[in-house]
Amino acid sequence: MRDETLCLHAGYHPKNSEPRAVPIVQSTTYVYDSTEEVAAVFDDPTRSLIYSRFANPTVMAVEEKISELEGGVGAMCTSSGQAATLLSVLNICQAGDSLISSTEIYGGTLNLFAFTLKKLGIECVFVAPDATDEEIEAAFKPNTKLVFGETIANPALTVFDISRFADFAHKHHVPLIVDNTFATPVLCKPFDYGADIVIHSTSKYMDGHAVQNGGVIVDSGKFDWKSGNFPGITEPDESYHGISYTETYGKQAYIIKARMQLMRDFGVYPAAHSAFLLNLGLETLSVRMKQYCENAMTVAQYLEESPYVERVIYPGLAGDKNHALAEKYLKGASGVISFIIKGGRDTAMRFMNSLKLASNEVHVADIRTCVLHPASETHRQLTEEQLAAAGIEPGMIRFSVGLENIQDILDDLEQAFAAIA
Repeated sequence: MRDETLCLHAGYHPKNSEPRAVPIVQSTTYVYDSTEEVAAVFDDPTRSLIYSRFANPTVMAVEEKISELEGGVGAMCTSSGQAATLLSVLNICQAGDSLISSTEIYGGTLNLFAFTLKKLGIECVFVAPDATDEEIEAAFKPNTKLVFGETIANPALTVFDISRFADFAHKHHVPLIVDNTFATPVLCKPFDYGADIVIHSTSKYMDGHAVQNGGVIVDSGKFDWKSGNFPGITEPDESYHGISYTETYGKQAYIIKARMQLMRDFGVYPAAHSAFLLNLGLETLSVRMKQYCENAMTVAQYLEESPYVERVIYPGLAGDKNHALAEKYLKGASGVISFIIKGGRDTAMRFMNSLKLASNEVHVADIRTCVLHPASETHRQLTEEQLAAAGIEPGMIRFSVGLENIQDILDDLEQAFAAIA
């Protein structure tokens, strides 16, 4: 491939100074000098760029940045957080396999695991995050291929005991996949505690401005895939002329297989412009996360004193049941608070309708304060039993604290409480 091709697509020449911003390579395809070059890349897509369904220079720059933030050996962006979750599982699971997941996870992920994967012949065994050792052991089967949890569960805000579940996973020679969306690598680096794969919905704090959907999978490069449990990674791949990912790519075997095989077939890769916008969010992530945590702690303490609130769920509070785990794993409890309002579902919805500054929307982790009623919105497909298992009560409100002036946020809460008095 001609050296200048990517530079010309990006709008600058290699002899010029480096651009300050990540350039947008708005191209679906790339030019080669010969058919032999193209053939070689189709034999091994890591040689160069094929097509923007696999990889794009703008997206690759963001992938490298996120991988470094998490301390991984490689990353692959996807078009949504759900796509990242799906591909992270399908990369090592097939029909007839089983996986273990914490019960307290995002509702969309629960639907994916409990219903859609079941249709594909993949079983999910759910265990409570505070399950006993015996209960966790009982969930493992000979066909178990992975364990899954969320650093800070959405919306239950349970803090996942990463090292504990990593120990169980590794005892059974399977990887631990952790969704680190709410914590971000600023507040927690799951690889430091034994996780093997990390995923994110980059639409949340990483983006921060609610301008584009996206997801990412990050590979730690630490898991030993040669246990015999993962022939899809260790044995020859017939769709790539018998290549073995572990033998050819070593520590990057998992993430390269995800790109070469799954991204090739599913095509859920983000657009260059989406990655450009995501990069802008990443550039302020550390500053924003600090302020989210400060604002959220102030709001959580205010809610604790409110006569209209039955219970506040925020790991940063000393009295929260997850506070000890938050102290162990987190450098801040993020900007999302869940609280149970007195009066149940109807009162919760009236309260939310009375808010003026906070937006009632199906989003979270934005620079703007937003609010949601999980039981009737994001998790409405779940049964009462599933809601309870996910830690969601009828009167639960998810309050995502933004970066507005903290007094404005408190004033909005005050007037909304007055409206339901």
